[in-house]
Amino acid sequence: MKAHDQKIVLCGGARTPIGHLSRSLAGLRADDLMKSAVDRTLESVGVPKGEVDGLIVGWVGQDFQAPNIARVTALRAGLPLKTQAVTVQNNCVSSIEAVAAAARCILAGEGELYVAGGTESMSRLPYTISGPRSDKALRSLDTVKQKWGELLESETVAVVDAMEKGLTDPVKDINMAGTAEVCAQMHGIKREDQDAYAHQSFKRCIDGWNAGFYDSHVKPFLDGGTTILEKDEYPFLREDLVAKPQKFAKAPVAFDNSAYSIEKFYEEYGKFMDGLEFKEGAHGTVTLFNSCGRSDGASAVVVATEARAKALQLPILAELKGWGFYGNDPAHMGVSPALAAPIALEQAGIKFGDLDQIELHEPFAATVLGIFKVGMERFGHDWRSLYESAALNPHGGSIAMGHPLGATGTRLLLNLLYALKKNEKSRLGMIAACAGGGMGGAMVVEKIG
Repeated sequence: MKAHDQKIVLCGGARTPIGHLSRSLAGLRADDLMKSAVDRTLESVGVPKGEVDGLIVGWVGQDFQAPNIARVTALRAGLPLKTQAVTVQNNCVSSIEAVAAAARCILAGEGELYVAGGTESMSRLPYTISGPRSDKALRSLDTVKQKWGELLESETVAVVDAMEKGLTDPVKDINMAGTAEVCAQMHGIKREDQDAYAHQSFKRCIDGWNAGFYDSHVKPFLDGGTTILEKDEYPFLREDLVAKPQKFAKAPVAFDNSAYSIEKFYEEYGKFMDGLEFKEGAHGTVTLFNSCGRSDGASAVVVATEARAKALQLPILAELKGWGFYGNDPAHMGVSPALAAPIALEQAGIKFGDLDQIELHEPFAATVLGIFKVGMERFGHDWRSLYESAALNPHGGSIAMGHPLGATGTRLLLNLLYALKKNEKSRLGMIAACAGGGMGGAMVVEKIG
């Protein structure tokens, strides 16, 4: 194989509005959402469909309604039959992986122009029957229907909520909210600080919408000419939290209540807290309001060689300078962006202090504040000062917008590209996100123009 030395550029993109779980976009499949993102991306960037060499899509909740959703989407969107199509799964960094995969394809000489993105319909994550088909009750669909009542009593068959199962690490047996509480307890992150961070996420997001920032790349979802959703749904469902921040304090705590005490949490998960023992006066901190919502949506960007983009007279927003992934303890997954960032920065030949803007995934306020602490202590990276100066997530983040798992990586990238374009003084930017299983991903870009 002969590798190609190419300057890889990002030409912009588009995304759907993010729908809250079981609401406006719940009736749509993941491939419906992805087709909309691809259609709107090609339209807004000005890419003729015949010029697309490949489509790479991140999707976490993969099912068999759209096997290889990239191929299904490519065909439904009218891309050429010959178009390369690949679906990737790296949990919440799946669409960062999709962009990196597109760049790798370009560097390997497989193509020169790719659409990369991700999709998720958490509203349609299934309840599944788990068990071997050798079990008499699972030998056929007719048998399943006939013996449905028996399945619930079977020792070899289980009816499983794919959403809850997927949000629980199978190696460490801890769910994602649990990892956030582990982070909060280990790093001494107070609930009040988490609530204050979450409040800012909502405020910045709504301010960004009201100022017209999101009009640059969020395209209304249309179905047969009817507008289904124009704006991100969750921030406006929770708009009262901005005007009345005292409401954050009223949200129930996940791991400190009459049904499950914080002392019980320490008994179950203390093994992940580096020897930290329960002490009287300890309190749980993670709540619904300082955590991201479960969501539906899709996003996409155009990744191309500079030469191909110029030949097609496409807008060139930034050069892709480098990326990096880092695997951390699954129980500490939330701080993984702090560990992936140095790899991406080194590949890009850039220092953290050179960054003008960052878009950081916000699964939980606890993990974001953990990143601030770990990043400074281990690498001298001052994430906090960028946040306080509104150079980090200036237009809100996942806590406010929601988190359509496979789509969030390119959602972050779109935020960054259009924030850099808007700010004349900004040149270098980075996105970063954590993912279930302990993965972290980061990507560095430099504005062109």
